[in-house]
Order: sequence, then C-alpha cells, then structure tokens
Amino acid sequence: MTSRKRKNKKPLIILTAGGTGGHVYPAEALAEELARRKYRLMLVTDKRGQNNYRGKLGEIPNYAVYAGAVMGKSKWFKIKSLFKTAVGVLQCMRLLLKERPACVVGFGGYASFPCSMAAILLGTDLVVHEQNSVMSRTNRFLGRYATVVASSFKKTKYAPAGHKTVQTGMPVRKAIAELFDTPRPKTGKTLPFNILVLGGSQGARIFSDVVPAAVKLLDAKQQKRINMTQQCRPEDIENTKKAYEGSKCTVEISNFFENMPELYAASHIIISRAGASSVSEIAAAGIPSVLVPLPTAADDHQTSNAAEIKNGKAGMVIAQKDFSPTVLATVLNDFMQNPDMLKNMSENSRKFAITDAAVRLADLIENKIIIPAAKQPAEK
Repeated sequence: MTSRKRKNKKPLIILTAGGTGGHVYPAEALAEELARRKYRLMLVTDKRGQNNYRGKLGEIPNYAVYAGAVMGKSKWFKIKSLFKTAVGVLQCMRLLLKERPACVVGFGGYASFPCSMAAILLGTDLVVHEQNSVMSRTNRFLGRYATVVASSFKKTKYAPAGHKTVQTGMPVRKAIAELFDTPRPKTGKTLPFNILVLGGSQGARIFSDVVPAAVKLLDAKQQKRINMTQQCRPEDIENTKKAYEGSKCTVEISNFFENMPELYAASHIIISRAGASSVSEIAAAGIPSVLVPLPTAADDHQTSNAAEIKNGKAGMVIAQKDFSPTVLATVLNDFMQNPDMLKNMSENSRKFAITDAAVRLADLIENKIIIPAAKQPAEK
C-alpha cells in the first residue's frame, strides 16, 4: 500500500525567486496553480526572504541559501558576493540531491541563481521565467542551459531563439486576473475621477514631488472631482500629505495597500512605474495608464516594458526627465475631459493582457518536463 501511494504521488517542483514583487508575484501565482494540480512544492530563496512570504509561498517549505548581488557594487563586495553565491550553489546541490525534484523553476533575481545553477550542474530540468521585455543578465546566462525559457512579452530582448523560448505571459494574482471581465467605473466630464498612484516595490519619490503639485495646477472644479489614492515610501508620507494641503481633492496616502484588486477596479487611471508586474496587472484590469519608467532599471527594461502600453495606445509613457507638474497637469486634464479616450485606452489595454499566464506556465512545465518524464520506461 505504501509503495502504491508513493507511485501515485505527484513529483516535487522547486521554485526559486528573489524578494521583490516582480519575482514574487509570478512565483506566487504559479505556486497556487501547481498546488491546485496537487504538485508538491518548495521555495528556495536567500536569508532575507526566508519565511517572509504570504499566501501559498508562505505555506510551502522555505529553504534559505547564501546568495549575493554583484551588479553596481565595489570590487571587495563582489568578491564576497561571489563566495556567498558559490556556497549557495553547493547548498542547493545538496538539497536537490536529497529531494530529487522533477524540475526547478527560476524567476530571476540574484537569490534565484544558486538553485538554478545547481539544477544545471546536476542535470535537473530548469525552467526560467523572464518577467521583463529585456532579459536580465542572470536569466541570459541561465537561459542558455535551461530546458525552456518562459517569457512574459511577445518580444523579449536577449531571449534564446527558436522553440526554447515560449511566451506564457506574466502570472498575476488571481484576484487581479479576474478584473479582466469587470466593468470599468463610469466616466463623465462632471463625475468623480479616481486616480491611483503606485511607485513599485521601492516607492517613487518623484511621484510624491510631482503629483500633488500637478493636481494643484488644475482648476478648482477639476480638483474637487479627484479621489487620489497614492502609495509612498514611509519616509515620504508626511511630506506628501503636506504637499496636498490647500488642494480640493480627496486624498488617501499609505505605504502599502491591502485591497489592490478593489483599487484597480475603482480607478479611472493609474500613474505607475513600468515594472513587468505593474504593466501586466494594469493590462489585466484594463486601466488607462501614465507610466514613468525607472531610468536606473537594468538595461532600461522598464522603458521597453512600457513600450507595449504606448504602442498599443493603452496609455501614456513619460520619461522621468520630462515628468513635471506642468506636463502631468496637462495629461490629467485631457483624461478628465475625454471619457471616450479613457474607454478606448481601457479596451486597448485588455487586448494584450494574458490573464491565464499561471495556467500556461504550469502547462508548459507539464508538457515539456513532467509528462515526457512519466512516459520514459522505469529504471531497472
């Protein structure tokens, strides 16, 4: 009886990801889908991320290893990071030899490198998921040896050519994917106008500086229509509140919002950075957007991410150097005076949304790795 139970048991799949939202959200979405399919799961991350995850990632076993970043650091820091990473690879090799997973799924970030590299060295199938439209340097290297690379965007710079790269989309949280079929809030030249401002996982001080000043440049009638919900860094909250003093709009400011699906559903427009998670969630929810790519993002990948929104006429893209109160005030006024433009942008946004990306990624893992392995004759 025991041996039969083991035979029918679904194999283990190890997920490995860094700690930022762009890596965690797709890992969380995939974990939910794989758990639904009854796979055993484990998360490998670094010491900072261990046991700090919520949702499904917080429920599965977490294994922490050494890892270190090397980009943009001093020579001595890089040497220490390389040593830590080497130790992390050895830790992961030991883990993989013990647990014998069917595959490792890497979501990028330096914390995912040790386990992904261990999979390559041991001949374990590796699936690399690239969130951005420009492949990260870590994933460029790993992608050469991966069994398959899953991309979020149709065109991903530096991705391996041919059948090795498959577009699955960017897995987004289920509650946000479900917004695809939710009606957008009513628009009109005199109706309330809801604006959501998000700065990404690290916040964006420029939004705290520019957005309140832009709102104050609008006439009093327009200001009264605005319901502003703005994410700020903790250290910027008080100054941002003061910056709105004297304006006629309603303002809610916080470092973190628990009710993101509700905020997406209620917002007429969003002002945001252009990380892959943000762009994918905006598309799924069908929100017209004003995107301000982070200029210091590696390989300027946020500008490339935002290009899909711009080219698809689903929103506007403003370079940070051009993002001023005067420019933003003009943009906001245009949005508030043109309900038809908002409607068209919302429809265009949904055209390139992939709301079943987690399902597609899970299918890819099964079709490329799990099913072929099951068809192989058992070892004697």
